[in-house]
Amino acid sequence: MIAVKRALISVSDKSGLIEFAAELSWLGIEIVSTGSTAKQIAQSGIAVTEVSAVTGFPESLDGRVKTLHPAIHAGILADLRLESHQNQLVEMGIKPFQLVVVNLYPFAQTVAAGAGFEETIEQIDVGGPAMVRASAKNHANVAIVVDPSRYSQVLEAIRQGGTTAEFRRQLALEAFQHTASYDGAIASWLEGSSAKLNLKFKKKSDLRYGENSHQAASVYVDGTSQGLANAMQLGGKEMSFNNYVDTEAALRAAYDFTDPAVAIIKHANPCGLAVGSAGSDLILDAYVKAHNTDPVSAYGGVIAANRRVTAEMAQAVSEVFTEVIAAPDYEEAALEILQKKKNLRILKLTADYKLPSQEIRQISGGLLAQQPDDFSKLDASNWQLVSGEPADSKTMQDLQFAWRAVRSVKSNAILLAHNLAAVGIGMGQVNRLDSCRLAVARAGERVSGSVGASDAFFPFADGLEVLLEAGVKAVVQPGGSVRDEEVIESAKAAGVTMYFTGERHFFH
Repeated sequence: MIAVKRALISVSDKSGLIEFAAELSWLGIEIVSTGSTAKQIAQSGIAVTEVSAVTGFPESLDGRVKTLHPAIHAGILADLRLESHQNQLVEMGIKPFQLVVVNLYPFAQTVAAGAGFEETIEQIDVGGPAMVRASAKNHANVAIVVDPSRYSQVLEAIRQGGTTAEFRRQLALEAFQHTASYDGAIASWLEGSSAKLNLKFKKKSDLRYGENSHQAASVYVDGTSQGLANAMQLGGKEMSFNNYVDTEAALRAAYDFTDPAVAIIKHANPCGLAVGSAGSDLILDAYVKAHNTDPVSAYGGVIAANRRVTAEMAQAVSEVFTEVIAAPDYEEAALEILQKKKNLRILKLTADYKLPSQEIRQISGGLLAQQPDDFSKLDASNWQLVSGEPADSKTMQDLQFAWRAVRSVKSNAILLAHNLAAVGIGMGQVNRLDSCRLAVARAGERVSGSVGASDAFFPFADGLEVLLEAGVKAVVQPGGSVRDEEVIESAKAAGVTMYFTGERHFFH
């Protein structure tokens, strides 16, 4: 056990800093600090020694050189188990550190924010990683803390007499993971190509189990705050592996739309999807229409909204068993309603939430990476009318909705829509004909007068004919089949409007 008498603090992430420093000071620990960290500590009335007072050398080169000095690194690296190291510190007049608290410049966040080259270069930390690595190497003598979530444990250890060897080893492991992730992000940015893919993630927590109860599972974060993994949970049971998978699918579907939209997901497929179009509460309208897509399947589903959840929507949600609801925000009254459902997991997305800029999937021996699917052919002005009369404005709105919505359905995908809402969805079938039959069966009487979207071309006319015979009035599809003319002739014979987009939306 190593008693802590002297601490070095230099942090970019200043959450919990003042409370931590105040407690260290109260425990009689000497605090040495740098730059803005020292300034904040001093402004709070806590005794702190500037690094420049220890080194006898001022911070220079716009802060690029602060801690790179023997008076700092000898105090970190001295192995006090060796008498020779103890003697050398005495000869040099250097006091050792038993605690080093450092986290690094926000490089990944700067890149994610779209900063320019020079601004990004300045977020490459030099002195910080040197202190972290030195402390981690010498964890026999020094506790290195890179995560503010560890502050309470560190303080408790100090109150109990000091840090144990096992605790310092755990902290050293976290420190090397921290610098490895940091360096990987810099290397990827400088490389600027896909020749190498450096992926570094930090475990956020273990999950109860994976897809099934016999599978171990964990959730990891990538160092940014923009995704589902960083959402704040405001109520309900712990998130499960399947909850995360379904919620990601729901967010992908809802955030495909710029207008107020709600998606309801079961087993990573939408069983409800709609855009609000009526009344003063558009997100409520979107939810009601999404729920009505398939009320049976919506039971036990996962809901995502791309707008603030209102009290009226919350009341409607509370009347149906739901696993998860995720949204950018909630009215206070909405939260009060939802939090009464003890098992409902309520997620609030971060203010800078956005969908991933790269999609990655593991295969044996490697990874697949791709750009996310987009909608370069969404604008109907790019579509080719191949059958029937041009769609009127309302029909065209439904066609555009269906074409956007079908992207979130697993292939082979057929989506029928009316009034900016899905009314029947056929998904995940191994042939398109069965997907058409499933979509029609799910829609029931609502199929008459609906529009249809297919995520890829009809390889034969038979699938389209299932839709036409059921009463679908207009269809949008990519085209590109060797039997396109056969498919077009079927549409013409039925007098149905059909557009080709020239772009497919497979989703596996």
